[in-house]
Amino acid sequence: MFENISQAVDFIKEKDIKIVDFKVIDMVGRWRHLSIPARRFNQSIMEDGIGFDGSSYGFLSVENSDMVFKPDIETAFLDPFTEEKTLTMIANIYYISDEFERFAGDPRYIAEKAEKYLKETGIGDEILFGPEFEFNVFNHVSFNTRPEHQEVMIDCQESFWNSESSKCQNLGYKQKFQKGYHSDLPYDETNDFRSAATTLLEQLGVDIKYHHHEVGASGQVEIETDFGKMLKMADNTLLIKYILKNLAIERGQSVTFMPKPLHGEAGNGFHVHMILNKNGKPVFYDENGYAKLSREALYFIGGVLKHSPALLAFTNPSTNSYKRLVPGYEAPVNLCFGMANRSAVIRIPAYAKKPEKKRFEFRSQDATCNPYLSFSALLMAGIDGIQNKIDPSEEGFGPYDVNVFNLPEEEREKIKCLPRSLDEAADALDEDFQFLLNGNVFTKGLIDDQVARLRKESSMINTIPNPKEFELYYDL
Repeated sequence: MFENISQAVDFIKEKDIKIVDFKVIDMVGRWRHLSIPARRFNQSIMEDGIGFDGSSYGFLSVENSDMVFKPDIETAFLDPFTEEKTLTMIANIYYISDEFERFAGDPRYIAEKAEKYLKETGIGDEILFGPEFEFNVFNHVSFNTRPEHQEVMIDCQESFWNSESSKCQNLGYKQKFQKGYHSDLPYDETNDFRSAATTLLEQLGVDIKYHHHEVGASGQVEIETDFGKMLKMADNTLLIKYILKNLAIERGQSVTFMPKPLHGEAGNGFHVHMILNKNGKPVFYDENGYAKLSREALYFIGGVLKHSPALLAFTNPSTNSYKRLVPGYEAPVNLCFGMANRSAVIRIPAYAKKPEKKRFEFRSQDATCNPYLSFSALLMAGIDGIQNKIDPSEEGFGPYDVNVFNLPEEEREKIKCLPRSLDEAADALDEDFQFLLNGNVFTKGLIDDQVARLRKESSMINTIPNPKEFELYYDL
């Protein structure tokens, strides 16, 4: 929004801004924030930063947890949800030493380093990401995990389970189970919410391609953005989540990006399309290649598929992720690629025919990820594939241009699968991380933190009784 501090200060005075707010990303992928009176925003904030406790942000390997953050004024935007007029900007994390140094484990800095490393390799100078945001809009959610009471209660006004409700006037138009894809009004009760969110995001500079209802009958919807540079798209991912969650709250609703909030319903993915350019020309296009993909594109795919088990520790870093990644359902678990194949981990869209549009899509990811880390990890895996000429066909990854689930069992068994649990993903990252350290992009400390956190969360969840277990085992 601004090029220098003077522009920001002038804007604050001109618009009578009362509060300046700073958003800082933590290890998990949530924004934390701190606010100051607008009159205190000056050059010293840019130079000296604001101190905070880094250990509370999940950076466990930091022995000295005193850190500072400094705002990136280019990311500033007017917050549409605060009562006092508030200017918000994303901040970067710094070490405190003789001089301020960027914290090597700051997720935002890792994304910056990954983009820089791409240019240094000569493979390309611009990686573009285009994510699809799938999420649920609920009217009620409550949960309890006390020792004597484990319960989750969810309600969605448009859902099929409310078709028989007689507690209030029921007009009968309810989504049919697993039939929600592109459903129209009056069934699509979240249309106005999505349109309002789209309008607001466009005003904040986020380009939206479209929005629609998804397969799930219980408020499952999708908003897809246009392509953007990797770091900017990671920033936008946090902004989109912020806008959607707060706008829903204003309307008496609740948004969740959980991969599998409802048993039996379609899960929420965070599919991401990738385009690689060099000197303004597409790297992934070849008129004579398979699906019009270049050799570099196939190597990139080979790198992503080969490293996918380790990548899932960043792209699917929750225990709930693996309730979506189940064989036989819509979410892809097969380590393969193919044209227009939604059962494969990597799909090549058949409709993307122009050279500048030629791309492929990583379909396994979900939005419990930290986008700075997951996008960077995907890029690093692709770079490794190109550098080491990892041929996806030679590795046994396809192409498969058929629904993998319809193959004979003996053919399906030849295809490798993604990790089946968070523990398996953590183990895979613990064994395969060297490609992430290239160019000093990721740090071993951050990788160790991630592995430790995932194992801790998995162990915790595994010790909590599930109500289904009472049904299965209580009377034995």
